[in-house]
Amino acid sequence: MTTALTAVPPGVVLLAVAVLVALLPRRAGHALGIAASAATLAWVWTVPAGAYLQTAFLGFEAVLFNVDQFSRLMGLIFALIGVVAVLYSYASEAKSLQTAFALSYVATSFGAVFAGDWLTLIFFWELMAVTSTLLVWHYRGKAVRAGYRYAIFHGIGGTLLMAAILQTYVAKGTFLFASVPGGPEVAGIAAGLPAALAAIGIGVNVGFIGLHTWLPDTYPRPHIAASVFLCVFTTKTGVYGMYRAFPEGHLAIAYMGGGMAVFGATFALFQNDMRRLLSYHIQSQVGYMIAGVGIGSALAQAGAFAHVFNHILYKGLLFMTAGVVIYRTGEENLKKLGGLARQMPITATAFTIAALSIAGFPGFNGFVSKGIVIAGSHYDFAKGPLGVGGRTTLEWLLMIGGVGTFMSFIKFGYYAFFHGDYDGSVADANRGQSVAMLAVAALCVFYGIVDGALFAILPFDVTSKAVVSKVYVTYTVDHLVEGLALAVAGLIGFAITKKPLSKLGRVPDIDSIYNPAVFYGGRAVIVGVTEFYAAVDRAVMGTIARTKAVGTNPKATARRLGFGSDDHPPVLRSGIGRSVFVLLALVSLAVAILLVG
Repeated sequence: MTTALTAVPPGVVLLAVAVLVALLPRRAGHALGIAASAATLAWVWTVPAGAYLQTAFLGFEAVLFNVDQFSRLMGLIFALIGVVAVLYSYASEAKSLQTAFALSYVATSFGAVFAGDWLTLIFFWELMAVTSTLLVWHYRGKAVRAGYRYAIFHGIGGTLLMAAILQTYVAKGTFLFASVPGGPEVAGIAAGLPAALAAIGIGVNVGFIGLHTWLPDTYPRPHIAASVFLCVFTTKTGVYGMYRAFPEGHLAIAYMGGGMAVFGATFALFQNDMRRLLSYHIQSQVGYMIAGVGIGSALAQAGAFAHVFNHILYKGLLFMTAGVVIYRTGEENLKKLGGLARQMPITATAFTIAALSIAGFPGFNGFVSKGIVIAGSHYDFAKGPLGVGGRTTLEWLLMIGGVGTFMSFIKFGYYAFFHGDYDGSVADANRGQSVAMLAVAALCVFYGIVDGALFAILPFDVTSKAVVSKVYVTYTVDHLVEGLALAVAGLIGFAITKKPLSKLGRVPDIDSIYNPAVFYGGRAVIVGVTEFYAAVDRAVMGTIARTKAVGTNPKATARRLGFGSDDHPPVLRSGIGRSVFVLLALVSLAVAILLVG
Protein backbone atom coordinates (compact mmCIF):
# COMPACT_ATOMS: atom_id res chain seq x y z
CA MET A 1 0.00 0.00 0.00
CA THR A 2 1.64 3.20 -1.22
CA THR A 3 0.34 6.46 0.27
CA ALA A 4 1.37 10.10 0.18
CA LEU A 5 3.25 9.52 3.42
CA THR A 6 5.37 6.77 1.87
CA ALA A 7 6.05 8.38 -1.49
CA VAL A 8 9.41 9.61 -0.20
CA PRO A 9 11.09 7.50 2.53
CA PRO A 10 12.19 9.49 5.61
CA GLY A 11 15.81 8.44 5.20
CA VAL A 12 15.97 10.27 1.87
CA VAL A 13 14.58 13.46 3.45
CA LEU A 14 17.04 13.28 6.34
CA LEU A 15 19.95 12.80 3.92
CA ALA A 16 18.93 15.97 2.12
CA VAL A 17 18.65 17.79 5.44
CA ALA A 18 22.13 16.57 6.41
CA VAL A 19 23.56 18.23 3.29
CA LEU A 20 21.78 21.49 4.14
CA VAL A 21 23.01 21.37 7.76
CA ALA A 22 26.59 21.26 6.47
CA LEU A 23 26.00 24.31 4.24
CA LEU A 24 23.88 26.54 6.47
CA PRO A 25 25.15 28.73 9.34
CA ARG A 26 25.61 26.72 12.52
CA ARG A 27 22.48 27.91 14.38
CA ALA A 28 20.21 27.66 11.35
CA GLY A 29 21.61 24.25 10.41
CA HIS A 30 21.07 22.76 13.85
CA ALA A 31 17.58 24.27 14.05
CA LEU A 32 16.77 22.60 10.73
CA GLY A 33 18.17 19.29 12.03
CA ILE A 34 15.96 19.47 15.13
CA ALA A 35 12.90 20.38 13.07
CA ALA A 36 13.51 17.60 10.53
CA SER A 37 13.94 15.00 13.29
CA ALA A 38 10.75 16.22 14.99
CA ALA A 39 8.87 16.06 11.68
CA THR A 40 10.17 12.53 11.15
CA LEU A 41 8.92 11.58 14.62
CA ALA A 42 5.44 12.86 13.75
CA TRP A 43 5.60 11.10 10.40
CA VAL A 44 6.50 7.72 11.95
CA TRP A 45 3.69 8.10 14.48
CA THR A 46 1.03 8.81 11.85
CA VAL A 47 2.03 6.63 8.89
CA PRO A 48 -0.45 3.73 8.62
CA ALA A 49 0.61 0.19 9.44
CA GLY A 50 1.15 -1.94 6.39
CA ALA A 51 2.24 0.97 4.22
CA TYR A 52 5.05 0.14 1.83
CA LEU A 53 6.83 1.43 -1.24
CA GLN A 54 7.57 -1.32 -3.77
CA THR A 55 9.86 -0.77 -6.73
CA ALA A 56 12.73 -2.29 -8.71
CA PHE A 57 16.14 -1.90 -7.11
CA LEU A 58 19.28 -2.88 -9.03
CA GLY A 59 17.05 -4.94 -11.29
CA PHE A 60 15.43 -6.87 -8.42
CA GLU A 61 12.00 -6.55 -6.84
CA ALA A 62 12.41 -4.48 -3.69
CA VAL A 63 10.42 -2.73 -0.97
CA LEU A 64 12.28 0.46 -0.10
CA PHE A 65 9.93 1.27 2.72
CA ASN A 66 7.82 -1.03 4.88
CA VAL A 67 5.86 -0.17 8.03
CA ASP A 68 5.12 -2.79 10.66
CA GLN A 69 5.20 -2.76 14.46
CA PHE A 70 8.93 -3.49 14.57
CA SER A 71 10.01 -0.80 12.13
CA ARG A 72 7.62 1.73 13.66
CA LEU A 73 9.06 1.24 17.14
CA MET A 74 12.59 1.64 15.77
CA GLY A 75 11.58 4.74 13.83
CA LEU A 76 9.92 6.35 16.85
CA ILE A 77 12.91 6.03 19.13
CA PHE A 78 15.42 6.89 16.39
CA ALA A 79 13.58 10.11 15.57
CA LEU A 80 13.05 10.99 19.23
CA ILE A 81 16.70 10.64 20.14
CA GLY A 82 17.61 12.47 16.93
CA VAL A 83 15.78 15.59 18.16
CA VAL A 84 17.54 15.49 21.52
CA ALA A 85 20.97 14.60 20.16
CA VAL A 86 20.99 17.46 17.63
CA LEU A 87 20.02 19.91 20.40
CA TYR A 88 22.79 18.49 22.60
CA SER A 89 25.25 18.79 19.70
CA TYR A 90 24.44 22.47 19.25
CA ALA A 91 24.76 23.14 22.99
CA SER A 92 28.07 21.23 23.12
CA GLU A 93 29.65 23.31 20.34
CA ALA A 94 29.69 20.57 17.73
CA LYS A 95 30.57 21.83 14.27
CA SER A 96 27.96 21.88 11.52
CA LEU A 97 29.81 19.30 9.44
CA GLN A 98 29.93 16.87 12.37
CA THR A 99 26.18 17.22 12.91
CA ALA A 100 25.66 16.75 9.18
CA PHE A 101 27.57 13.46 9.33
CA ALA A 102 25.50 12.50 12.38
CA LEU A 103 22.23 13.19 10.59
CA SER A 104 23.37 11.20 7.57
CA TYR A 105 24.06 8.36 10.02
CA VAL A 106 20.52 8.73 11.37
CA ALA A 107 19.15 8.76 7.80
CA THR A 108 20.91 5.56 6.77
CA SER A 109 19.77 3.86 9.98
CA PHE A 110 16.19 4.78 9.07
CA GLY A 111 16.76 3.28 5.64
CA ALA A 112 17.90 0.00 7.21
CA VAL A 113 15.09 -0.45 9.74
CA PHE A 114 12.33 0.50 7.29
CA ALA A 115 13.62 -1.75 4.50
CA GLY A 116 11.19 -4.38 3.28
CA ASP A 117 13.79 -6.66 1.71
CA TRP A 118 17.32 -7.87 2.35
CA LEU A 119 18.90 -6.06 -0.58
CA THR A 120 17.63 -2.67 0.58
CA LEU A 121 18.62 -3.46 4.15
CA ILE A 122 22.21 -4.38 3.27
CA PHE A 123 22.51 -1.29 1.05
CA PHE A 124 21.64 1.04 3.94
CA TRP A 125 23.52 -1.20 6.41
CA GLU A 126 26.75 -0.52 4.54
CA LEU A 127 25.95 3.18 4.12
CA MET A 128 25.38 3.30 7.86
CA ALA A 129 28.92 1.96 8.39
CA VAL A 130 30.30 4.63 6.05
CA THR A 131 28.45 7.56 7.62
CA SER A 132 29.29 6.50 11.18
CA THR A 133 32.96 6.11 10.23
CA LEU A 134 32.96 9.65 8.81
CA LEU A 135 31.39 10.86 12.05
CA VAL A 136 34.23 9.28 14.03
CA TRP A 137 36.96 10.49 11.67
CA HIS A 138 35.73 14.07 11.75
CA TYR A 139 37.24 14.53 15.23
CA ARG A 140 40.70 13.61 13.93
CA GLY A 141 43.54 12.68 16.30
CA LYS A 142 43.13 9.29 17.95
CA ALA A 143 39.68 9.00 16.43
CA VAL A 144 41.20 8.42 12.98
CA ARG A 145 42.95 5.17 13.86
CA ALA A 146 39.97 3.98 15.93
CA GLY A 147 37.67 4.83 13.03
CA TYR A 148 39.87 2.82 10.68
CA ARG A 149 39.57 -0.26 12.90
CA TYR A 150 35.83 0.41 13.21
CA ALA A 151 35.49 0.50 9.42
CA ILE A 152 37.40 -2.79 9.04
CA PHE A 153 35.14 -4.55 11.56
CA HIS A 154 31.96 -3.36 9.92
CA GLY A 155 33.27 -4.00 6.44
CA ILE A 156 33.93 -7.63 7.35
CA GLY A 157 30.57 -7.95 9.10
CA GLY A 158 28.71 -6.46 6.14
CA THR A 159 30.52 -8.77 3.74
CA LEU A 160 29.49 -11.84 5.73
CA LEU A 161 25.91 -10.63 5.92
CA MET A 162 25.89 -10.02 2.16
CA ALA A 163 27.11 -13.58 1.56
CA ALA A 164 24.28 -14.87 3.75
CA ILE A 165 21.73 -12.75 1.88
CA LEU A 166 22.93 -13.95 -1.52
CA GLN A 167 22.72 -17.59 -0.44
CA THR A 168 19.24 -16.94 0.92
CA TYR A 169 18.25 -15.49 -2.46
CA VAL A 170 19.47 -18.67 -4.14
CA ALA A 171 17.36 -20.73 -1.75
CA LYS A 172 14.19 -18.59 -1.86
CA GLY A 173 14.38 -16.80 -5.19
CA THR A 174 13.62 -13.40 -3.66
CA PHE A 175 15.17 -10.75 -1.43
CA LEU A 176 11.78 -9.76 0.02
CA PHE A 177 10.87 -10.20 3.68
CA ALA A 178 8.07 -12.68 4.33
CA SER A 179 5.89 -9.92 5.84
CA VAL A 180 5.58 -7.91 2.59
CA PRO A 181 3.34 -8.74 -0.41
CA GLY A 182 5.04 -11.29 -2.64
CA GLY A 183 7.48 -12.35 0.05
CA PRO A 184 8.56 -15.96 0.69
CA GLU A 185 6.60 -18.34 2.85
CA VAL A 186 9.42 -18.79 5.36
CA ALA A 187 10.77 -15.69 7.06
CA GLY A 188 14.39 -15.01 7.93
CA ILE A 189 17.74 -16.09 6.55
CA ALA A 190 17.98 -19.58 5.08
CA ALA A 191 19.12 -22.27 7.50
CA GLY A 192 22.62 -23.74 7.50
CA LEU A 193 25.66 -21.84 6.28
CA PRO A 194 23.68 -18.65 5.43
CA ALA A 195 22.34 -18.51 8.99
CA ALA A 196 25.83 -18.94 10.44
CA LEU A 197 27.26 -16.19 8.23
CA ALA A 198 24.37 -13.86 9.08
CA ALA A 199 24.77 -14.47 12.82
CA ILE A 200 28.47 -13.58 12.68
CA GLY A 201 27.98 -10.64 10.31
CA ILE A 202 25.21 -9.11 12.41
CA GLY A 203 27.13 -10.19 15.51
CA VAL A 204 29.76 -7.60 14.65
CA ASN A 205 27.17 -4.83 14.87
CA VAL A 206 25.64 -6.02 18.13
CA GLY A 207 28.97 -6.79 19.80
CA PHE A 208 29.15 -10.57 20.11
CA ILE A 209 31.89 -11.60 22.52
CA GLY A 210 35.13 -11.58 20.54
CA LEU A 211 33.65 -9.26 17.91
CA HIS A 212 32.92 -6.43 20.35
CA THR A 213 36.20 -4.58 20.79
CA TRP A 214 35.32 -1.86 18.27
CA LEU A 215 32.81 -0.57 20.84
CA PRO A 216 35.17 0.47 23.66
CA ASP A 217 37.86 1.28 21.10
CA THR A 218 35.74 3.72 19.08
CA TYR A 219 33.06 5.39 21.19
CA PRO A 220 35.38 7.16 23.67
CA ARG A 221 37.40 8.79 20.85
CA PRO A 222 35.23 11.34 18.99
CA HIS A 223 33.50 14.53 20.11
CA ILE A 224 31.19 14.10 23.11
CA ALA A 225 28.13 14.83 20.97
CA ALA A 226 29.18 12.27 18.36
CA SER A 227 29.25 9.59 21.08
CA VAL A 228 25.57 10.27 21.81
CA PHE A 229 24.68 9.42 18.21
CA LEU A 230 27.07 6.47 18.01
CA CYS A 231 25.72 4.75 21.13
CA VAL A 232 22.24 4.56 19.58
CA PHE A 233 22.08 3.44 15.99
CA THR A 234 24.59 0.75 14.98
CA THR A 235 23.98 -1.76 17.77
CA LYS A 236 20.19 -1.30 17.86
CA THR A 237 19.91 -1.61 14.09
CA GLY A 238 21.91 -4.80 14.59
CA VAL A 239 19.30 -6.11 17.05
CA TYR A 240 16.59 -5.33 14.50
CA GLY A 241 18.60 -7.14 11.81
CA MET A 242 19.05 -10.14 14.11
CA TYR A 243 15.30 -10.38 14.54
CA ARG A 244 14.73 -10.20 10.77
CA ALA A 245 17.33 -12.93 10.25
CA PHE A 246 16.07 -15.19 13.08
CA PRO A 247 12.38 -14.39 13.69
CA GLU A 248 11.89 -17.76 15.38
CA GLY A 249 14.95 -17.32 17.62
CA HIS A 250 17.94 -19.59 18.08
CA LEU A 251 19.41 -21.35 21.11
CA ALA A 252 23.01 -20.25 20.44
CA ILE A 253 21.99 -16.62 19.93
CA ALA A 254 20.07 -16.61 23.22
CA TYR A 255 23.06 -17.93 25.14
CA MET A 256 25.37 -15.48 23.39
CA GLY A 257 23.08 -12.71 24.63
CA GLY A 258 23.37 -14.00 28.19
CA GLY A 259 27.14 -14.18 27.87
CA MET A 260 27.28 -10.62 26.52
CA ALA A 261 25.26 -9.38 29.52
CA VAL A 262 27.84 -10.81 31.94
CA PHE A 263 30.98 -10.11 29.90
CA GLY A 264 30.13 -6.49 29.14
CA ALA A 265 29.16 -5.68 32.73
CA THR A 266 32.34 -7.31 34.03
CA PHE A 267 34.66 -5.40 31.74
CA ALA A 268 32.73 -2.17 32.37
CA LEU A 269 33.51 -2.61 36.07
CA PHE A 270 37.23 -2.63 35.26
CA GLN A 271 37.16 0.72 33.44
CA ASN A 272 38.08 4.19 34.70
CA ASP A 273 37.51 6.02 31.42
CA MET A 274 33.86 7.10 31.57
CA ARG A 275 32.95 6.60 27.94
CA ARG A 276 34.87 3.33 27.77
CA LEU A 277 32.84 2.05 30.75
CA LEU A 278 29.63 3.11 29.03
CA SER A 279 30.73 1.42 25.80
CA TYR A 280 31.21 -1.94 27.50
CA HIS A 281 27.76 -1.51 28.97
CA ILE A 282 26.32 -1.14 25.51
CA GLN A 283 27.49 -4.68 24.87
CA SER A 284 26.03 -5.84 28.18
CA GLN A 285 22.62 -4.26 27.63
CA VAL A 286 22.43 -5.33 24.01
CA GLY A 287 23.00 -8.82 25.40
CA TYR A 288 19.52 -8.68 26.97
CA MET A 289 18.05 -7.73 23.60
CA ILE A 290 19.90 -10.51 21.78
CA ALA A 291 18.81 -13.00 24.45
CA GLY A 292 15.20 -11.95 23.88
CA VAL A 293 15.53 -12.35 20.12
CA GLY A 294 17.24 -15.72 20.57
CA ILE A 295 14.54 -17.06 22.89
CA GLY A 296 12.14 -16.47 20.04
CA SER A 297 8.84 -16.28 21.95
CA ALA A 298 6.43 -13.36 21.65
CA LEU A 299 7.07 -12.38 25.28
CA ALA A 300 10.85 -12.44 24.96
CA GLN A 301 10.95 -10.61 21.63
CA ALA A 302 8.57 -7.96 22.92
CA GLY A 303 10.98 -7.55 25.83
CA ALA A 304 13.93 -7.32 23.46
CA PHE A 305 12.36 -4.42 21.55
CA ALA A 306 11.11 -2.77 24.74
CA HIS A 307 14.72 -2.85 25.88
CA VAL A 308 15.87 -1.39 22.55
CA PHE A 309 13.52 1.53 23.11
CA ASN A 310 14.47 2.09 26.75
CA HIS A 311 18.18 1.52 26.25
CA ILE A 312 18.39 4.25 23.63
CA LEU A 313 16.89 6.67 26.16
CA TYR A 314 19.04 5.91 29.19
CA LYS A 315 22.24 5.14 27.29
CA GLY A 316 21.93 8.36 25.31
CA LEU A 317 21.39 10.16 28.62
CA LEU A 318 24.43 8.51 30.21
CA PHE A 319 26.65 9.59 27.32
CA MET A 320 25.21 13.10 27.60
CA THR A 321 25.99 13.31 31.32
CA ALA A 322 29.50 11.95 30.80
CA GLY A 323 29.91 14.40 27.94
CA VAL A 324 28.95 17.36 30.14
CA VAL A 325 31.51 16.29 32.73
CA ILE A 326 34.18 16.14 30.02
CA TYR A 327 32.94 19.42 28.51
CA ARG A 328 33.28 21.22 31.85
CA THR A 329 36.35 19.54 33.35
CA GLY A 330 38.30 18.19 30.36
CA GLU A 331 38.72 14.92 32.29
CA GLU A 332 37.72 11.46 31.05
CA ASN A 333 39.16 9.47 33.96
CA LEU A 334 36.99 8.76 37.00
CA LYS A 335 40.04 8.76 39.25
CA LYS A 336 40.63 12.43 38.45
CA LEU A 337 37.09 13.49 39.34
CA GLY A 338 35.00 13.49 42.48
CA GLY A 339 32.31 15.39 44.38
CA LEU A 340 30.84 16.97 41.25
CA ALA A 341 27.24 16.59 42.49
CA ARG A 342 27.64 19.71 44.62
CA GLN A 343 28.70 21.83 41.65
CA MET A 344 26.74 20.05 38.91
CA PRO A 345 23.36 19.13 40.47
CA ILE A 346 21.47 18.97 37.15
CA THR A 347 24.03 16.65 35.58
CA ALA A 348 24.22 14.53 38.74
CA THR A 349 20.42 14.20 38.84
CA ALA A 350 20.26 13.21 35.19
CA PHE A 351 23.05 10.67 35.72
CA THR A 352 21.31 9.15 38.75
CA ILE A 353 18.07 8.67 36.82
CA ALA A 354 19.93 7.13 33.88
CA ALA A 355 21.98 4.86 36.17
CA LEU A 356 18.90 3.59 38.01
CA SER A 357 17.22 3.04 34.65
CA ILE A 358 20.02 0.99 33.11
CA ALA A 359 20.40 -1.02 36.31
CA GLY A 360 16.71 -1.92 36.28
CA PHE A 361 15.70 -0.31 39.57
CA PRO A 362 11.93 -0.29 40.23
CA GLY A 363 10.24 2.89 39.04
CA PHE A 364 12.49 3.39 36.02
CA ASN A 365 12.12 2.23 32.43
CA GLY A 366 14.91 -0.36 32.50
CA PHE A 367 13.05 -2.24 35.23
CA VAL A 368 10.09 -2.73 32.88
CA SER A 369 11.90 -3.94 29.76
CA LYS A 370 14.60 -5.94 31.52
CA GLY A 371 11.87 -7.67 33.52
CA ILE A 372 10.07 -8.75 30.34
CA VAL A 373 13.23 -10.32 28.90
CA ILE A 374 13.99 -12.11 32.17
CA ALA A 375 10.39 -13.37 32.29
CA GLY A 376 10.82 -14.71 28.76
CA SER A 377 14.00 -16.53 29.82
CA HIS A 378 12.09 -18.04 32.75
CA TYR A 379 8.86 -19.13 31.06
CA ASP A 380 9.84 -19.72 27.43
CA PHE A 381 13.34 -21.18 27.53
CA ALA A 382 14.97 -24.50 28.36
CA LYS A 383 16.36 -25.02 31.83
CA GLY A 384 19.91 -25.49 30.55
CA PRO A 385 22.95 -27.04 32.20
CA LEU A 386 23.03 -24.72 35.22
CA GLY A 387 19.34 -24.30 35.89
CA VAL A 388 19.00 -24.24 39.68
CA GLY A 389 16.61 -22.69 42.16
CA GLY A 390 13.74 -22.81 39.71
CA ARG A 391 15.58 -20.50 37.27
CA THR A 392 17.02 -21.32 33.87
CA THR A 393 20.70 -21.00 33.00
CA LEU A 394 19.98 -18.04 30.74
CA GLU A 395 17.95 -16.38 33.48
CA TRP A 396 20.89 -16.65 35.88
CA LEU A 397 23.21 -15.10 33.30
CA LEU A 398 20.88 -12.15 32.83
CA MET A 399 20.56 -11.63 36.58
CA ILE A 400 24.32 -11.82 37.12
CA GLY A 401 24.66 -9.21 34.39
CA GLY A 402 22.16 -7.10 36.34
CA VAL A 403 24.29 -7.26 39.49
CA GLY A 404 27.34 -6.24 37.46
CA THR A 405 25.39 -3.30 36.05
CA PHE A 406 24.52 -2.03 39.51
CA MET A 407 28.16 -2.36 40.58
CA SER A 408 29.43 -0.49 37.51
CA PHE A 409 27.15 2.50 37.93
CA ILE A 410 27.62 2.67 41.67
CA LYS A 411 31.32 2.95 40.83
CA PHE A 412 30.69 5.62 38.17
CA GLY A 413 28.49 7.73 40.42
CA TYR A 414 30.67 7.27 43.48
CA TYR A 415 33.89 8.47 41.86
CA ALA A 416 32.43 11.13 39.58
CA PHE A 417 29.72 12.76 41.67
CA PHE A 418 29.48 11.66 45.28
CA HIS A 419 32.94 10.88 46.66
CA GLY A 420 35.69 13.35 47.46
CA ASP A 421 36.08 16.83 46.02
CA TYR A 422 37.00 18.09 42.62
CA ASP A 423 39.95 20.45 42.59
CA GLY A 424 38.52 23.62 41.11
CA SER A 425 35.27 25.36 40.29
CA VAL A 426 33.03 23.69 37.69
CA ALA A 427 29.91 25.04 36.02
CA ASP A 428 26.90 22.78 35.49
CA ALA A 429 25.45 21.90 32.10
CA ASN A 430 24.46 24.85 29.95
CA ARG A 431 20.84 25.53 29.03
CA GLY A 432 20.72 23.44 25.87
CA GLN A 433 22.48 20.48 27.48
CA SER A 434 20.17 20.68 30.51
CA VAL A 435 17.01 20.72 28.37
CA ALA A 436 18.23 17.70 26.39
CA MET A 437 19.21 15.70 29.47
CA LEU A 438 16.14 16.50 31.59
CA ALA A 439 13.78 15.72 28.71
CA VAL A 440 15.26 12.23 28.33
CA ALA A 441 15.42 11.73 32.10
CA ALA A 442 11.70 12.53 32.31
CA LEU A 443 10.98 9.87 29.67
CA CYS A 444 13.02 7.30 31.62
CA VAL A 445 10.80 7.92 34.64
CA PHE A 446 7.58 8.15 32.60
CA TYR A 447 8.06 4.80 30.87
CA GLY A 448 9.08 3.27 34.18
CA ILE A 449 5.89 4.33 35.95
CA VAL A 450 3.39 4.36 33.06
CA ASP A 451 4.42 1.00 31.64
CA GLY A 452 1.25 0.80 29.55
CA ALA A 453 2.61 3.59 27.33
CA LEU A 454 5.54 1.34 26.48
CA PHE A 455 3.39 -1.77 26.05
CA ALA A 456 1.24 0.11 23.52
CA ILE A 457 4.08 0.43 21.00
CA LEU A 458 5.55 -3.07 21.35
CA PRO A 459 5.23 -5.53 18.44
CA PHE A 460 3.49 -8.07 20.69
CA ASP A 461 0.90 -7.40 23.38
CA VAL A 462 2.50 -8.69 26.58
CA THR A 463 -0.78 -8.23 28.47
CA SER A 464 -2.78 -10.63 26.27
CA LYS A 465 -3.06 -14.34 27.06
CA ALA A 466 -3.74 -14.97 23.39
CA VAL A 467 -0.36 -13.53 22.40
CA VAL A 468 2.18 -14.42 25.10
CA SER A 469 2.76 -17.57 27.09
CA LYS A 470 2.59 -15.65 30.37
CA VAL A 471 0.89 -12.29 30.81
CA TYR A 472 3.44 -9.80 32.05
CA VAL A 473 2.67 -7.56 35.02
CA THR A 474 5.47 -5.16 35.90
CA TYR A 475 4.85 -4.32 39.53
CA THR A 476 4.36 -7.60 41.34
CA VAL A 477 5.86 -8.45 44.69
CA ASP A 478 8.22 -10.98 43.08
CA HIS A 479 9.48 -8.48 40.51
CA LEU A 480 9.99 -5.76 43.13
CA VAL A 481 11.85 -8.10 45.43
CA GLU A 482 14.01 -9.27 42.53
CA GLY A 483 14.85 -5.69 41.51
CA LEU A 484 15.70 -4.64 45.05
CA ALA A 485 17.73 -7.83 45.64
CA LEU A 486 19.88 -7.09 42.57
CA ALA A 487 20.45 -3.55 43.85
CA VAL A 488 21.52 -4.80 47.29
CA ALA A 489 23.79 -7.41 45.71
CA GLY A 490 25.32 -4.65 43.60
CA LEU A 491 25.98 -2.46 46.65
CA ILE A 492 27.58 -5.33 48.54
CA GLY A 493 29.58 -6.37 45.49
CA PHE A 494 30.96 -2.86 45.00
CA ALA A 495 31.83 -2.55 48.69
CA ILE A 496 33.79 -5.81 48.50
CA THR A 497 35.56 -5.06 45.23
CA LYS A 498 36.08 -1.29 45.65
CA LYS A 499 39.63 -1.53 47.00
CA PRO A 500 41.00 -4.11 44.52
CA LEU A 501 39.27 -2.31 41.64
CA SER A 502 40.90 0.98 42.62
CA LYS A 503 44.33 -0.61 42.14
CA LEU A 504 43.59 -1.91 38.67
CA GLY A 505 45.24 -0.37 35.64
CA ARG A 506 43.88 -0.94 32.17
CA VAL A 507 42.67 -4.53 31.86
CA PRO A 508 43.52 -5.92 28.41
CA ASP A 509 40.75 -7.19 26.20
CA ILE A 510 41.04 -9.63 23.31
CA ASP A 511 42.05 -6.82 20.95
CA SER A 512 45.40 -6.68 22.76
CA ILE A 513 46.07 -9.99 21.01
CA TYR A 514 44.53 -9.66 17.58
CA ASN A 515 45.30 -5.98 16.93
CA PRO A 516 49.09 -6.60 17.02
CA ALA A 517 48.63 -9.96 15.30
CA VAL A 518 46.69 -8.37 12.44
CA PHE A 519 49.10 -5.42 12.24
CA TYR A 520 52.33 -7.43 12.14
CA GLY A 521 50.75 -10.27 10.17
CA GLY A 522 49.49 -7.81 7.60
CA ARG A 523 52.87 -6.14 7.39
CA ALA A 524 54.57 -9.52 6.93
CA VAL A 525 52.18 -10.41 4.11
CA ILE A 526 52.76 -7.07 2.38
CA VAL A 527 56.55 -7.33 2.71
CA GLY A 528 56.50 -10.97 1.58
CA VAL A 529 54.40 -10.20 -1.50
CA THR A 530 56.54 -7.17 -2.34
CA GLU A 531 59.79 -9.12 -2.03
CA PHE A 532 58.38 -12.00 -4.08
CA TYR A 533 57.44 -9.69 -6.94
CA ALA A 534 60.84 -8.00 -6.69
CA ALA A 535 62.54 -11.40 -7.06
CA VAL A 536 60.35 -12.26 -10.06
CA ASP A 537 61.14 -8.88 -11.58
CA ARG A 538 64.87 -9.44 -11.16
CA ALA A 539 64.62 -12.89 -12.74
CA VAL A 540 62.61 -11.63 -15.71
CA MET A 541 64.84 -8.63 -16.34
CA GLY A 542 67.95 -10.80 -16.08
CA THR A 543 66.55 -13.27 -18.62
CA ILE A 544 65.63 -10.43 -20.98
CA ALA A 545 69.10 -8.95 -20.65
CA ARG A 546 70.74 -12.29 -21.47
CA THR A 547 68.43 -12.85 -24.43
CA LYS A 548 69.23 -9.38 -25.72
CA ALA A 549 72.93 -10.13 -25.40
CA VAL A 550 72.49 -13.27 -27.53
CA GLY A 551 70.88 -11.27 -30.29
CA THR A 552 73.27 -8.33 -30.29
CA ASN A 553 76.59 -10.15 -29.83
CA PRO A 554 76.26 -13.87 -30.68
CA LYS A 555 80.02 -14.45 -31.04
CA ALA A 556 80.76 -13.27 -27.50
CA THR A 557 77.88 -15.36 -26.19
CA ALA A 558 79.18 -18.37 -28.08
CA ARG A 559 82.63 -17.97 -26.57
CA ARG A 560 81.09 -17.86 -23.05
CA LEU A 561 79.15 -21.02 -23.82
CA GLY A 562 82.27 -22.77 -25.17
CA PHE A 563 81.08 -23.08 -28.75
CA GLY A 564 84.30 -21.70 -30.17
CA SER A 565 86.01 -18.38 -30.90
CA ASP A 566 87.26 -16.28 -33.77
CA ASP A 567 90.48 -18.28 -33.72
CA HIS A 568 88.72 -21.60 -33.36
CA PRO A 569 85.25 -21.27 -34.96
CA PRO A 570 84.45 -24.78 -36.04
CA VAL A 571 81.35 -25.23 -33.85
CA LEU A 572 79.47 -22.00 -34.66
CA ARG A 573 80.65 -22.08 -38.21
CA SER A 574 79.18 -25.52 -38.64
CA GLY A 575 75.49 -26.03 -39.41
CA ILE A 576 74.90 -28.13 -36.28
CA GLY A 577 76.56 -25.55 -34.01
CA ARG A 578 74.47 -22.69 -35.41
CA SER A 579 71.29 -24.73 -35.00
CA VAL A 580 72.02 -25.51 -31.35
CA PHE A 581 72.83 -21.86 -30.67
CA VAL A 582 69.62 -20.61 -32.33
CA LEU A 583 67.58 -23.21 -30.42
CA LEU A 584 68.99 -22.03 -27.09
CA ALA A 585 68.27 -18.43 -27.96
CA LEU A 586 64.67 -19.22 -28.90
CA VAL A 587 64.11 -21.16 -25.68
CA SER A 588 65.45 -18.25 -23.65
CA LEU A 589 63.23 -15.82 -25.51
CA ALA A 590 60.16 -18.00 -24.97
CA VAL A 591 60.85 -18.24 -21.22
CA ALA A 592 61.24 -14.48 -21.01
CA ILE A 593 57.93 -13.90 -22.81
CA LEU A 594 56.10 -16.31 -20.52
CA LEU A 595 57.50 -14.65 -17.39
CA VAL A 596 56.66 -11.17 -18.60
CA GLY A 597 53.17 -12.21 -19.71
